[in-house]
Amino acid sequence: MLNTTLLLQANDQQSGMINIGFILLMFAVFWFFIIRPQSKKQKEQKNWLQSLEKGTDVVTASGILGKISKMEDDIITLEIGSKVFIRVTRNAVSKELTDSVYGGKDKA
Repeated sequence: MLNTTLLLQANDQQSGMINIGFILLMFAVFWFFIIRPQSKKQKEQKNWLQSLEKGTDVVTASGILGKISKMEDDIITLEIGSKVFIRVTRNAVSKELTDSVYGGKDKA
């Protein structure tokens, strides 16, 4: 009777350790495939935003295409047409205008 009780307690401890190990493994996989790449991408975006210069063609988060004509602290003035300017925050600029935006076609 005593041996059976000890075996059951040992079995419960092993299953508890397996459950904890499984949870830790799930967290490690979650961090490696989701959290780490996202934080790396955010860091790259922040560095890119800080390196913006006057004359760069950019796309805003809402899809407006323009060229940077003036930069203040966190305000960027974009020229979106002939003598048509808009002011946006630095965080509203999402990416640089490249051939990939035009799908490989020449600029019109």
